[in-house]
Amino acid sequence: MAGLVDLKGLNLDANGVFMLGMTILAFLIPIVLVLPPGVLQKSDALLQTHSLAGVGAGKSNLKKQHDTTAHAARDGQQATVQSLVIYPVKSCKGIEVTRSKVLPYGLQHDRIYTFAQLRSPFPAPVADVDGGKGKNSEEYWDFITQRQFARLATLVVELWLPDEMKLRRQGLNDRAGREAWMIIRFPWRERGLRGLLEAVAAKIAGGWRAEPQREVLLPVDFPSVDEVEERGYSYENVRIFKETVRALNVEKDLPEELRLYLGVSNKLGLFRLDPAALREVHECVPSEESAGYQPVTGFQDAYPVNIQNISSVQQFGTEIPKDAGIKKLDVLRFRPNIILSGAPAYEEETWKKICLSSGTSGLYNPVRFHIACRTTRCKLPNVDPADGTRHASEPDRTLRKVRNVDEGAPLKGCLGMQSIPLFDKGLSGDDLETWIGVGMKLEVEETGKHVAPK
Repeated sequence: MAGLVDLKGLNLDANGVFMLGMTILAFLIPIVLVLPPGVLQKSDALLQTHSLAGVGAGKSNLKKQHDTTAHAARDGQQATVQSLVIYPVKSCKGIEVTRSKVLPYGLQHDRIYTFAQLRSPFPAPVADVDGGKGKNSEEYWDFITQRQFARLATLVVELWLPDEMKLRRQGLNDRAGREAWMIIRFPWRERGLRGLLEAVAAKIAGGWRAEPQREVLLPVDFPSVDEVEERGYSYENVRIFKETVRALNVEKDLPEELRLYLGVSNKLGLFRLDPAALREVHECVPSEESAGYQPVTGFQDAYPVNIQNISSVQQFGTEIPKDAGIKKLDVLRFRPNIILSGAPAYEEETWKKICLSSGTSGLYNPVRFHIACRTTRCKLPNVDPADGTRHASEPDRTLRKVRNVDEGAPLKGCLGMQSIPLFDKGLSGDDLETWIGVGMKLEVEETGKHVAPK
């Protein structure tokens, strides 16, 4: 009969179908609200024993980074540390912190991981290099950044540190409970009904704009020999620009969805920095005898600590033609570790050695840095750190035009300074460490001319 639907023997007209649907929804909605159809994430489990490191977005010390008055130099006042940022995974989102341990190879947890792709004369499909098949002698692991894959900027990185109060409540005293963990989070939605359910669950749990996400759990501390074998990791060489370093490939922990999300056609790897295989730094730095240790770096481009002056970024920002892609220049485009406030624009380019101290509070011991050279800039700052969108030309074009200021790097734009930490004489090994915190005051101990290494 027209207008009737046979539902397993039940004859229902249009009104009946509507009422049946409404009855089912009325029954399901309260259940969904109380028990949303979401998958328990790794971070949900970590919440029981760990706390998230870093400054929340609402408490960021960079909220007023575009306020020229707030960061202007003032007579009789020292410049200060405005913010500290670490990037546990190279070229991914950073974590703003209020203090950090300073190690020979940079701020603690900075650039301890880097993504890499397996390079070959032709794109290397995953199946061709997986399993027990040998690698072609021409293949090699090459680090990747936002220069090639802008979506790296959208990978959220979280650092989870053991919380003593939570551990005691849980009655956990073993080493596993006190291990720090890192989570990489990226948006991913499956196709079909499963993807629809994931989207609904995400919006119920996180709001209308929330998206389904995947999480990758990784160890922060370097694994022991037994853990390397148990987890299926392997030591391999990876190229960082012209240098090759031995590191731990943890690709076994990477889901295939991450490679697809980033748009990497080759095999994707993720390398953990080996503290026993650091890259030595020799150009524009004190000798081992003078510094008291051999300057080194990890997965940073060339030097372990990058320093940026907010006033310089503000001044340079006035030179850039503004459009829909760049309305204000974010200091995080330049991926600094130490962000200073209260110094005149570009004055940092005259510094050779600086000391940061807590003043009369004595909260931290003074920490010194040798300023090695200017930071020569590539096109990576063209990528917006907020959403991973790449501007067609800026700020690279203006950098090359108005910041072509270093005779050692002709036709290249420079902004920010590269540095290495200095430690008290007589220290060595694990004793080579100190602390840095937001609010520390700057004293310039030496000045001079800089020429970037070629």
